[in-house]
Amino acid sequence: MAEPRKFTIFIKKYSMTTLDNIKNRLIDRILVTKNEKLLKAIDTIFNSTQTDEKLSLNSHQIEMLMMSEMDIEQGNLISESDLEKADSEWMD
Repeated sequence: MAEPRKFTIFIKKYSMTTLDNIKNRLIDRILVTKNEKLLKAIDTIFNSTQTDEKLSLNSHQIEMLMMSEMDIEQGNLISESDLEKADSEWMD
């Protein structure tokens, strides 16, 4: 009875890894695209499939949100135009 349970745990871990990989690939592609129509289409898809589902955050995500809040409170902010300028300089 213990063997099938281990196999089930392996499948769940594999599925989560696959799901995480898909998410990360999508995030990477979204971050680099300059195709506004594509981004609007993705936004429409997300809006049309949005539910009242609660998000489940892992400890790393919670930590990142807390760090963001601290940055905001401490005034560690950058405008979008300054960020784009710095990004452009870094890319050149």
